[in-house]
Amino acid sequence: MASLTINGRSYEIDVEPDTPLLWAIRENAGLTGTKYGCGVAQCGACTVHVDGQQVRSCSMALSEAIGKQVTTIEGLASEGAVHKVQQAWIDHDVPQCGYCQSGMIMAVAALLETIPQPTDEDIDLAITNICRCGTFQQVREAIHAAASA
Repeated sequence: MASLTINGRSYEIDVEPDTPLLWAIRENAGLTGTKYGCGVAQCGACTVHVDGQQVRSCSMALSEAIGKQVTTIEGLASEGAVHKVQQAWIDHDVPQCGYCQSGMIMAVAALLETIPQPTDEDIDLAITNICRCGTFQQVREAIHAAASA
């Protein structure tokens, strides 16, 4: 049994220590906003924050997250207000199917924590998430809008 803190709440997770964090979040904590995409840390659909750093939860073992603060898309909003990145996504009509968007939003939120006013080059280097719908231009516009908010 492992104790895991997700979005400020403690969860008792009864799985093997090498279980991917993604499955502990989705299946054991019941937080389904974090998505399974590729399973090999390439697409970014499973991006969450662990102690403020973006990680691909499909390739991080549950044991590596014990004692750390995990934030999922469900925990990004604060006091009933959406995060500025979430608002920019709404304002710029970013998602089409939306499947990859929770991971994309989490990656962008982490980027803006480290680089509050990113250039296009910063965005290209930091946001390696894949969107099969091809909304990359809307993503870039929304990132710049969120940075200005």
